[in-house]
Formats: sequence, structure tokens, C-alpha cells
Amino acid sequence: MHQMRKMKKTTGEILDVNEITEKNTRYVKNYGFWLKYNSRSGIHNMYREYRDTNLNAAIDTLYNDMAGRHRSRNRSIQVIKTAVVAPKDCKRDSTLQFHDSKIKFPLPHRILRPSSK
Repeated sequence: MHQMRKMKKTTGEILDVNEITEKNTRYVKNYGFWLKYNSRSGIHNMYREYRDTNLNAAIDTLYNDMAGRHRSRNRSIQVIKTAVVAPKDCKRDSTLQFHDSKIKFPLPHRILRPSSK
């Protein structure tokens, strides 16, 4: 608590915990996350981008990705701000590669099964 605000743990109180749900989860959006995490060497600030249909799934991807790439636990990650990022404002190559209108996902090795033996 003291890392976010000048307040001791004993004076702070959690009043309510709510899960935020999206109104429309039928299309993919770009989400940007500003976060702070504790590593073995110190405290680091970071900006990350993910593509997903809702914010909760993007947060899950964020926690899994931070655990895999930086070995950080859920308790050491503090999400400061989240936002839906417009395609023209995206910075990371991992999200920019999906903004092509002529993108294709070929299935090169299709094995046709016989309809009957």
C-alpha cells in the first residue's frame, strides 16, 4: 500500500472488489497496460500491449507472460493503468503485425480423411 500512496497498511482498507465485464466481446481490441513490478534486482516500470476480446482475458495473458518472461509472481505486479489502444497508437511489433488488412492464416498441411472405409 505504501508503494502506491503514502499510507501504511494498517490505515488502508479494501472496501470492495468487483470484476469488470465488457459490453461487447465479439471483436478483438488492443489493450495497453502500464505496470510496476518487483524483480530480484529492484522495481521496474513497464508498458505492455496485448490483443484480446475482453480486459479480463488480457490481464490473464499479462500475468502469464510476465511469469514466463520475467519470473515475476502475481503478488509482485501492480497494474497502474489500463486502456483500449487505437491501432494507430500501438507501439509493439507483436500487436502491429495483426493490423494488416490482408493478413492470412494458411493451413498448409491439411490431411483429407476418407468419408468411409
